[in-house]
Parts: sequence; structure tokens; C-alpha cells
Amino acid sequence: MKHVVVIGAGKIGATIADNLAATGDYRVTLADRLVPVGPERPGAPVERVQLDVADRAGLELLLAGKFAVMSAAPFHLTTAIAEAAAASGIHYLDLTEDVASTRRVKELAAAAGTAFIPQCGLAPGAVSIIAADMARRFDRLDSIRLRVGALPRFPANGLGYSLTWSTDGVINEYCEPCEAIVDGALRQVPPLEEREEFTFDGVAYEAFNTSGGLGTLCETYAGRVRELNYRTIRYPGHAAVMKLLLRDLRLSERRGLMKDILEGALPSTLQDVVVIIVTVAGYRDGRLVQESYANRIGGDGRLSAIQLTTAAGICAVLDLLGQGRLPQHGFVRQEDVDLAAFLGNRFGRVYAPDDRSMRQAPMIPLAAE
Repeated sequence: MKHVVVIGAGKIGATIADNLAATGDYRVTLADRLVPVGPERPGAPVERVQLDVADRAGLELLLAGKFAVMSAAPFHLTTAIAEAAAASGIHYLDLTEDVASTRRVKELAAAAGTAFIPQCGLAPGAVSIIAADMARRFDRLDSIRLRVGALPRFPANGLGYSLTWSTDGVINEYCEPCEAIVDGALRQVPPLEEREEFTFDGVAYEAFNTSGGLGTLCETYAGRVRELNYRTIRYPGHAAVMKLLLRDLRLSERRGLMKDILEGALPSTLQDVVVIIVTVAGYRDGRLVQESYANRIGGDGRLSAIQLTTAAGICAVLDLLGQGRLPQHGFVRQEDVDLAAFLGNRFGRVYAPDDRSMRQAPMIPLAAE
């Protein structure tokens, strides 16, 4: 039985801990600045401890001798946890979308004797694995487009949005520059821009630039693709309201206030849906062809869709690491994960599409606003 530590006892962290403990293959400690509380899955005992990540000595003591630490904490705590993992000589996994934090994780991985695997959630994470697998099927690549959104099934406000995961993370991805490959060159593009509209399964959506969703794909495909971009999916009208708040009212400069406003006004919900569309175009036998992965994933009645998909990503990668199916030291990219192994995993199978979702794959517009 492998002993792992999950840091961050929010909805995602608690789901990760319960999922792993329920297998009987992991002994799980869940740590948080506040005493972690909440219902456990029956038959999934989780040890819960109070720990402030700022207490470096206490953190390293908790990590000593463990198999791995998994960070489900806010993105600004990522580097402290990764540094403690390096000092403790254990494997490290996280869910971060923050580009700067991932750079630091990569630096730590260079000298580590264990694996450092950031960005293991939904996007980046599972969609990176899917995109890389699709890209391998082409003789020459032209474009890779990723579109992902976690949305309420029944929107009931002007934003068409509910708080389904980290508020800090949402604000960060709406404010920070976004990586992309444009006309073959690596560039930074502004968040909330390049808006496009499409329909999927009879529902209208918009998508626009947000930060972090590509993970390490830009680095991996530099010089190999004409276009590579990531856009977040929302219901139409969301981007315009967020621009008003973050730019016109300058709340991007007062992120704490923005967080208070969102958390005070927007409800959470278990009735959500995760929409994923990955489209890859390229050449086979001299012909330009396109393939798409498209899926709408709902909750299971116990967990929301975003809990289910995000926890599935990092739990599947941990499983594959423990089975020796991933490198055991250094920096491991999501695109290094084999898709067949991922989808065949007891956690990763959440992402396996059914025929219906694939048949109804939408066409992403070639041109955006």
C-alpha cells in the first residue's frame, strides 16, 4: 500500500483523497490549513491533518517517507509544496494551470531523483494527453485546437456561470497572458480575446483565450505546427461581462475583491457539465484531414462533473506512476502519458467517449472575432 499526501481539502482535494482511499491500494493523508472536515466515501478512511504550507518544517515532516504528494491547493502555494517534495525525495503531482509555477516545478525536477508531474487535471491534463495522441496520427501537423469548459447545466445569472472549482484559478486564467502558436511562432495572446461561437449537441457556446490550459504543449509542438491554441468554453455573453469587471472596472488589479464578489454572488452546483473539444488537423498521404474528440461529461450523482474529471486526471496519472508506466524521475509532461493506458485506467475511463458524443463533434470556426 502506497502512502500519499493530498494537500488542499477543498472539493477537488477531498475527492482525490476519497477516490484513492476507496481503492484499498493507497493510504491517504489529507492536509489543509484548516482542519479538513466533510463526509467521506463509505469504506474510504482518510487521515485528516491540519497543516499550513508556510510551515516548511512541518510540511517536510509530513512528507517524509511517503510515496507522493499531490497538490490540490491554490496555485500560489504550488512552488512551496514542490520544493518540499524535492527536499523530501518523493514524487510530486499537481493540478496547477499557472505557467510561472510550472516553470519552477520544471527547475526542481531537473535535479530530482523522483518524478515531478504538474498539470494533471482536466486542462491542462487529460486534454493534453488526448491532443498528443491525436497528433501522433498525422504525417505532418497543421493545427491543434483545445476547447474546454465546466458549466452549470441550468445557468441562472448574467454570467451563465456557477463556482464549480477554484475561484482564484478562474480569476488567474482570465487575467494572465496566454501562450499560443500563431503562424508557426510562439506568442503570448491576451486573455478573454479571440472569441468564437459554436453549437454542440444543440447548445450554443462561446470560447475565448484563457491562460494555462495548454500546459507544456507549446514547448512540445514548437516548430511542428502552424496553429496551437486553448480557449475556455462558456455560455454566450460571459466574456463581455468579465471584460467589464476585470478591465473596465479594473478588478484585475484587486483580485481579492473580485474573489469576494464572485463567491458572494455566484452559487455552487452539483448539476454541472464538462464540455471538451479537441480538434487536430494535418496531412496524411498528402491530404489535409481533421480529427476531433468531443465529449460532454456530467456528474455521477455524488460528485459534480468538474470534481469527477479533475480528480480522475491526477488519480489516473498517480496510478500509472505507481505501476511503473511513467518515468520515475525528472520532469514528466502530460503528453508523455499514453492515452490507451490513461483511458484504460480505473480513474481515466471517465474520459472515454461514447459513439454519440463523437458523432456529434462540432466544427470549431476557423476565424474568431
